[in-house]
Amino acid sequence: MSASLRALVQPAAWLDGTTSRHPAGDVNAKSGAPHQLSADNDWVTLGGSPVRLLSFEEAVELIMQRSRPGRTPLAVASANLDHLQHFGAGARWAGILERQDTPEWLSLLDGAPLVRHVQEMTGRTWPRLAGSDLIQPLLDGAERDHFRIGFLGGSAEVHAQVRSRLASSHPKIVISGFWSPDRTSLADPAASTDLANAIAASRTDILVVCLGKPRQELWISEYGCQTGANVMLAFGAVVDFLGGRMRRAPAAVQNLGIEWAWRLLLEPRRLANRYLIQGPEAYIRLRNVSSLGRTDHSSPSAEQDFGVKLRNGKGFSPMTVETDVAVIIVTYNSERDIPSLLNSLELETREQSIKVVVADNSPEPSTRLEVANYPHVLVLATGGNLGYAGAINLAMRKAGDARSFLILNPDLRVEPGAIRQMRHRMAISGAGVVVPLLKDDDGTVYPSLRREPTVTRAIGDAVMGSKLSGRPAWLSEMDFDNESYMHAHKVDWATGAALLIHRDVAQLVGDWDEDYFLYSEETDFMHRVRQAGWEIWFESKAVMSHSRGGSGASLALNALMAINRIKYIRKFHTPPYSRAFRCAVILSALLRVPVTRGIGVLAAVLREGSWGELPHAEIYPEGVRVPAAIPTGTVIIPAHNEASVLRRTLDGLVPAMVGGTVEVIVACNGCTDDTVSIARSYKDARVIEVEEASKTAALNAGDQVATRWPRMYLDADIELPLEALCATLELLGEGGAILCARPAYRYDFSGASWPVRAFYRARNRLPKPAESIWGAGVYAISRKGKARLPEFPSVAADDCLVDRLYSDEEKAVVQCAPATVRTPRTTGSLLKTLGRNYRSNVILRDVPGSHTMQTLRDLVGSVSGPRSAVEAGVYAAFALAGRLHARRWVGLESAAWESDESSRL
Repeated sequence: MSASLRALVQPAAWLDGTTSRHPAGDVNAKSGAPHQLSADNDWVTLGGSPVRLLSFEEAVELIMQRSRPGRTPLAVASANLDHLQHFGAGARWAGILERQDTPEWLSLLDGAPLVRHVQEMTGRTWPRLAGSDLIQPLLDGAERDHFRIGFLGGSAEVHAQVRSRLASSHPKIVISGFWSPDRTSLADPAASTDLANAIAASRTDILVVCLGKPRQELWISEYGCQTGANVMLAFGAVVDFLGGRMRRAPAAVQNLGIEWAWRLLLEPRRLANRYLIQGPEAYIRLRNVSSLGRTDHSSPSAEQDFGVKLRNGKGFSPMTVETDVAVIIVTYNSERDIPSLLNSLELETREQSIKVVVADNSPEPSTRLEVANYPHVLVLATGGNLGYAGAINLAMRKAGDARSFLILNPDLRVEPGAIRQMRHRMAISGAGVVVPLLKDDDGTVYPSLRREPTVTRAIGDAVMGSKLSGRPAWLSEMDFDNESYMHAHKVDWATGAALLIHRDVAQLVGDWDEDYFLYSEETDFMHRVRQAGWEIWFESKAVMSHSRGGSGASLALNALMAINRIKYIRKFHTPPYSRAFRCAVILSALLRVPVTRGIGVLAAVLREGSWGELPHAEIYPEGVRVPAAIPTGTVIIPAHNEASVLRRTLDGLVPAMVGGTVEVIVACNGCTDDTVSIARSYKDARVIEVEEASKTAALNAGDQVATRWPRMYLDADIELPLEALCATLELLGEGGAILCARPAYRYDFSGASWPVRAFYRARNRLPKPAESIWGAGVYAISRKGKARLPEFPSVAADDCLVDRLYSDEEKAVVQCAPATVRTPRTTGSLLKTLGRNYRSNVILRDVPGSHTMQTLRDLVGSVSGPRSAVEAGVYAAFALAGRLHARRWVGLESAAWESDESSRL
């Protein structure tokens, strides 16, 4: 402890020399035992929390001395097991009372377990300095020295009783005021600031704060200096004792050190969690993390030039300029979200210099076209879907010099002053990373704070999920406690939607780990930040709104999330621990199978060999380009009860529709759900209704009203990148030799059963499907090519018909960003789909081009090992079953178009 700090806390008698303190000769006023600690060792660290060792009289004298004006404000807390639970080593609020921007804190020894432990450490007895014992001599001193005393906390009824009793016991005492804020006001920064200003206006010298732990300490740390009080006493239930609402335990109970049991009997519902659940955890902390002297809680310096430089006007800075902040945004089809984020960021440039780098993983240019409207914003086409970490690494290398880097999701909106508050927190706390408060679109707080993943936390989350949110921290990785989101404090990590990184940390820790692709990359990065000796802080005053839709949701992404958690633990823990953690993840997936159809997640976790099939970094094909202008054409979408999937299909076509060059016609046939209303919600799409539930009838109806060429026929459940649309339409322009074409495609069989996956893996190895028009759910025909097919016949497999109408020289597969085809999820749905296609082939028997024998030869040729052999066998079995099923129903062939419902869930 520095000499200046000792001078601030020494009682007056020590300062004027009337009492000498010798390391071995001082005598405690109550016990008479020799003092074994030197002046530099008047502090001990109990459970990671610093505590000052004083006699009863010394504590009272020190507090009274500091009640005089002209000194640094002093805040006094009682250190008991509850205090260690909240402020000790590893606790949520660890180190928060030692921050530079708070009043000076004096924690006094309280609680029988702590007193006994200090006696073991020092070899002498020390008194308990409970607030309920100290308050009476402090009231006497305030009355004597004419200090103004105020009370914060407690009900109005209790305040009336306190006023009445003090009028009798201390008639000359000056009460500056009583304040009874509710929890809502305490959680509101504006209301708390108004409250602190009201206390300051009352000229309070001593403020007794009775809000309960940890709320009272947190409020004092945040707003205490604004109250103008010289001393703030965090004395919990003292106001209730003074008002007579609560009785102290009998002296015999206090002497036995079991006053906690007395209070538990009086208020079992309120105190059971504190004493019976949190108490043992805090006691373990007391025994394991205690030492003589005061522990240094300092962290690596994060010194930076933090000063609010009000700029003339606003606007982003060029990449060549060193700025206060370089914002990194990773996008994927984010054209709807990115303008709101950039507009909110632009307002923040009035308070600090900001440059922005957008790393776009999208296959189509829609997002990049939106960003091009903002001067000085650098937008990078990553050339593939590199994932979150890969895109961040690319953008960081392009960002140039900056004092800090702010990683943001594109679906965020930055509230005014948020970036300044994060930078301020970084400057005063020495944090390496700062995360903001995230709110959902409805204004509710999103629980974004996380604890380090452990086996016990994984089990707790598996069994209880978001239920029992008040469970101990060692049983939950997520922090659900509302109190955590009201005050700034250190955290283990937080969701990666928004985080400010100091430039020294970015350089020291290095690249984000790209092995995760999506999920757990921020857990890994912040773990390495902590390993390097830096801290991660949460700043409650920095607010951002989060739409939480950027990554989408699917069984594949759910499986990826679970598996990346296992990868993370394997990276930082031993194999036995990793196996135990994997068992906890399996338990979580198993418990959610009946509720969320999580059998796919469970299967993925169990079968490590399938992990490579999950979403991963993907480089788009060589030679892919997007035309400078969107070509003209028509897209016809037949839709029969497609309410569950139509919106995602139309979203991808919005840029083409808005541009006016492509007409999009949705032919709703025999719909009984919300398909029509969803289609009409897109004002640039043309919607027609066909009474008959027939795909071919819908295609023909669309052709009748279409006015442009070429024409693309797109199933309502196919996700088509804009680049694929443009490249295909451009290829089929007037005068070309190609009459029919389709874009490349990829199968999405996430959530499908193993036989279905095996079927499509085998199919992917066959050359014929890769070269044919059928199978993608999308194809386009030029004006000249359509002359061969004036009207679609009544067959379900229209793409098979189209494929057979054109020679190999007249049709093409466009190598571009692939369309996404969602496969059936169940064997029954797959058989239904195959049967429908094979029935059409039987009907088309007069059309040349049957490839059964060639397919069989290709299938045999695709076998390269045991796994591919099994999958080829599965393919053959499905093909045979589909043909047998088709022959049973050939006589009942009709124009009806059946949908595979399993892929639409």
